[in-house]
Amino acid sequence: MSDTVIRVENLAKKYVLGQQEEGSSYKTFRGAMTNAAKSFSNALNPRAKKEARATKGEFWALKDVSFEIKQGDRVGFIGRNGAGKSTLLKVLSRITEPTSGSIRIKGRVASLLEVGTGFHPELTGRENIFLNGAILGMSKVDIKRKFDEIVAFSEVEKFLDTPVKRYSSGMYVRLAFAVAAHLEPEILIVDEVLAVGDAQFQKKCLGKMEDVGKEGRTVLFVSHQMSAVESLCNRGILLQSGKLCLDDNPQKVINAYLDSAYTLAEKIPLNRRTDRKGNGKVKVSSFRVLNQEGDEQQALQSGKDYYFEIGYQSNLGNYLNNAIVSLDFYDEKNTRVIMLQNKFTNSQLTLDPKGGSIICGIKNLLLANGLYRIGIFISYGDSEILDWIEDAASICVDGGDFFGTGSPGLPSHCKVLVKAEWSSTESADSIFDYQKL
Repeated sequence: MSDTVIRVENLAKKYVLGQQEEGSSYKTFRGAMTNAAKSFSNALNPRAKKEARATKGEFWALKDVSFEIKQGDRVGFIGRNGAGKSTLLKVLSRITEPTSGSIRIKGRVASLLEVGTGFHPELTGRENIFLNGAILGMSKVDIKRKFDEIVAFSEVEKFLDTPVKRYSSGMYVRLAFAVAAHLEPEILIVDEVLAVGDAQFQKKCLGKMEDVGKEGRTVLFVSHQMSAVESLCNRGILLQSGKLCLDDNPQKVINAYLDSAYTLAEKIPLNRRTDRKGNGKVKVSSFRVLNQEGDEQQALQSGKDYYFEIGYQSNLGNYLNNAIVSLDFYDEKNTRVIMLQNKFTNSQLTLDPKGGSIICGIKNLLLANGLYRIGIFISYGDSEILDWIEDAASICVDGGDFFGTGSPGLPSHCKVLVKAEWSSTESADSIFDYQKL
């Protein structure tokens, strides 16, 4: 069809873990010597060669993915960590080559992936704008015509003649998005990198992507914010373990993603989960909710006191101070409704080299009735992610009397319960007495 701008057929991408792929060139003299020695050893011992091949680590980030995208489509790609979303966008952006399969793209592509992609760090913001425009095939006249609009949108005018290597991550993303969105590409590809910006700028970016779609251009969007996918996209694609599982309207795809997330949290123990990020020096191994008596709870009640127990394994070899631990609670729309983090209350946590448990206690649970998913995040200060599982567990809040009146609130409208005091005055002109509250 003439309006098809992207056609992907049987796409696959393989990574070889821990060593180079067969047929790749040697990068160093030492590497060449090492591989030569291994080859000689394997020639003398065929069994060793067979064992080496068996232990060779292969990871298929994408497997047999096929789809078509029409001009003007706004497509949201959804999936957990390791599902293949970012790899797919890198392949479509021609940043990495596929292992097999074919891709046909009609039109200019502008990509905004991880921070640092697409800009030359030694060049200024101004120079990078013209460089990116030239890469997209635009003339200098066309870039100048869009220049002021790009600068105004990015809000980095004061730093325009500063090398971008000195930009903060937020400044970098603002300018990178402004360049990608305003240089009139036929296809705009945006990864979760927008999460780096502040909330106001994220809203502005989503509005710009919607405008791009209305202009008849194509937008591919990866996000964990289901509300953003639902409002921006007219189509959703769900990826699981590198495979395309569902291609449908955004609401159906979101529902399927959330259903699979609840199932995963229930069926696979945390110590066996592979959909995690971090360096693995510390790994979450278990999660329980306990009441005041220390008994494990399956269903929680609003207004009650609970302890959240996170079991962990450690490969550190020594004690780790300055650990940061977060518990993120998500509702059925994948909206984060509560974040509990020890850093907020200056609570110091030290992780044991042999592993152990982290306890988070809360009073007067303020969640309304419903089913919630919990993400667990552990880092060393703000510099090193140790472990991060998005859908680590699920909890059910069923009943309770938070307000002391028997009212459950309105769980379908609001997930967080807050007590407030109310009063009325005899006339509109009366002065409200704040001392009464």
